[in-house]
Amino acid sequence: MAGREVLAVLPTGAGKSLCFQVPALLLPGLTLVVSPLISLMRDQVEHLRQAGIPAACVDSAVSSNAYGRTLYETRAGRYKLLYVSPERLQNQFFLQFVRHTQISMLVVDEAHCVSQWGHDFRPQYLQIARFLERLPVRPRYAAFTATATPRVRQDILAGLCMRHAALVCTGFDRPNLFFAVARPANKQRELLRQLEKRRQESGIVYCATRMLTEQVTRFLQEHGFAAARYHAGLTPKERAAARDRFVQDEVRVMVATNAFGMGIDKGNVSFVIHYNMPLNLEGYYQEAGRAGRDGKKAMCLLLYDRRDWDLNHYLAPDKEDQLQQMWDYCEERGCLRRHLLAYFGEEPAERCGACSNCRPAGLWQQFKLLFNFSQEKQEF
Repeated sequence: MAGREVLAVLPTGAGKSLCFQVPALLLPGLTLVVSPLISLMRDQVEHLRQAGIPAACVDSAVSSNAYGRTLYETRAGRYKLLYVSPERLQNQFFLQFVRHTQISMLVVDEAHCVSQWGHDFRPQYLQIARFLERLPVRPRYAAFTATATPRVRQDILAGLCMRHAALVCTGFDRPNLFFAVARPANKQRELLRQLEKRRQESGIVYCATRMLTEQVTRFLQEHGFAAARYHAGLTPKERAAARDRFVQDEVRVMVATNAFGMGIDKGNVSFVIHYNMPLNLEGYYQEAGRAGRDGKKAMCLLLYDRRDWDLNHYLAPDKEDQLQQMWDYCEERGCLRRHLLAYFGEEPAERCGACSNCRPAGLWQQFKLLFNFSQEKQEF
């Protein structure tokens, strides 16, 4: 509110949206929010309208008539927040609109998308700074993200051409999340075992590909679970229907690729299971962070095997460094939380007591006890 440009890095569920939505109401004129996904924009706008806050979005799915009407109503002062995609900023008609509209603040949501070292790089984000220069007056300027290493933070500041920005980084730790890694002989059997214990709970199962998403969904449905699927191969209508059924608790389990991602605001997700090892730690931490947004204890389980390495290497052969970092996490024998937080530049305690490697009854400790017991039997 004091007018200083800000890069804020806050964990999932910490209230990033409030940090710019409240100032948007206090400031005169319009706040523009740049967001990377249609589903994310619509979700934010729906929540704002339910709270009685005048907001709108313009995305590629709206008709030209609806687009024109929204801009007309915005210029007439009906809305305080307007959500747009980064591509929209390059549209000449939109540029003419903003040049004749009082823009009090420009907000870049999911700002890690500007960095080539981030996990969701979007080239169009690099055009945001150029758009800012074309405005008659430079408005307040803020960027927000949940996952950014020190390198990515510097990339955001440079890529968005922020001036003397205040860096607000509140820490990445989510104490209510229990992190676990397992390398089961049979992933389907282990997934079933985990979900049987959580039939009344709501959660997400992430898969690496569309085909695996379809297979796992059918498998769970055959075993009596109310499961829906979500991936980029479905139509927008199918994806929206699946998302709505999950948010409204009509289905308990969402099986999805990383297309089911940013901005999923569902508080009672009590578990996130990765059926496959993700490509990188940033993507993994953001997806795992969809659990426990209500502050209650939640589980984040990653199932992996060597085939996951091969699949990721095939899908992204130029990302071997990121893949190796992910594999190192899976093979970690020390504290998993410490490994994650150290990756994001923090110096946590040696042991957290809330991961599968720290808790005495953790998966790795169970294996060690079994291994030691087998050795003792042979020696005896």
